[in-house]
Amino acid sequence: MDTEPQKLVVIGQGYVGLPVAMRAVKVGFNVVGLDLDSKRVAGLRSGESYVDDVSSEELAAAVDSQNYVPSEDYAAAEGFDIAVITVPTPLKESLPDLSFVESSARSLAEYLSPGATVVLESTTYPGTTEELLVPILEEVSGLKVDQDFYVGYSPERIDPGNKTWGFVETPKVVSGTSPISLEKVQEFYDRLVDTTVAVSGTREAELTKLLENTFRHVNIALVNELAVFAHQLGVNVWESIEAASTKPFGFMEFTPGPGVGGHCLPVDPSYLSWEVRRKLGRSFRFVELANDVNEHMPDYVVSRLTMLLNQAGTVARGATVLLVGLAYKRGTGDTREAPSLRIIDLLRDYGVNLIAFDSYVEPHRWPEGVERVGLDLEALERADAVVLITDHDDVDLRLIEGLQVPVLDTKNVLRGPAVERL
Repeated sequence: MDTEPQKLVVIGQGYVGLPVAMRAVKVGFNVVGLDLDSKRVAGLRSGESYVDDVSSEELAAAVDSQNYVPSEDYAAAEGFDIAVITVPTPLKESLPDLSFVESSARSLAEYLSPGATVVLESTTYPGTTEELLVPILEEVSGLKVDQDFYVGYSPERIDPGNKTWGFVETPKVVSGTSPISLEKVQEFYDRLVDTTVAVSGTREAELTKLLENTFRHVNIALVNELAVFAHQLGVNVWESIEAASTKPFGFMEFTPGPGVGGHCLPVDPSYLSWEVRRKLGRSFRFVELANDVNEHMPDYVVSRLTMLLNQAGTVARGATVLLVGLAYKRGTGDTREAPSLRIIDLLRDYGVNLIAFDSYVEPHRWPEGVERVGLDLEALERADAVVLITDHDDVDLRLIEGLQVPVLDTKNVLRGPAVERL
């Protein structure tokens, strides 16, 4: 006798939530994709994907099957078996902002019924699941965790645009507030991904995510600061990094850039630093130093650009600068915390006219005051200088390499007489 498919609710239909939802549809769940962004929901209903890891064809097929229902209304969650919370956890005035987690938990709890499982995937500090999420669910629902319902934490590991390590292939860390909750959480993710890795508690899982991104953040800060000093010393830091990478042990390659962006690196280490200061009264010096270095890389990009303009005999005020790529990461349209936004603000202060090319960024997320252009001869002829910020696949590097105006390459992908690397 066939059993009714389980109902899954995924709260947040962004770069994390939408791939989870699509995979769940594929393995047999009935999925409700909750998101409070009305424009996003309208696009999802029409089969229009803005997430590069999910094609519009895949999304449209899921919608047409009626096994995926995008919604802005939490009432659509009624009767759910499993819920996954993938809402943003940004910083607000340098402090963790868990308001999206709190509001989604409170709204979801109204539809929490005995036997259901709730999993938090949003990045946060150790203790959030048990100290914040569980009390809200219990208070609103009147149910008891590990008796009436189950709770766990599983840090997201989505790497947008990665064709090798997608959601299914990347091992998934899972945890629960008790052994029975862990069993429920692991059973769910075992249906979605190739490998699950169980840890003893939610705090360990929460720290796992922060450790992964703090490791990257600190090492990126190291090479960013090294790039600044190497330029001043007249050393090609890119060549040195490439040479060091030939060592088969004891070295991992990280490369400089215009800054860090997205929902992880500019935010996650600060969650850990904040928690250490709050609970232990200590400063996490590595994180604070890395924050300082990476946050000032856009300033360094602008200082290098204005120097190039001066050397070309062009005054920054009134000059037209073409920014190539605004997203924080190649192959995505995500501009959250993107270094391009800080670069834009600084160049505006200098009185620079800004035009930009990025085919991935959605129109309603395009920065104000920046003219959107194609990467063609017309746009290039208008530019007094070019800054390559994001090297998307659809960027024709040859067009930029042949320019005579100053070109600042922050990704080490261009060659040409007027090109200078970060």
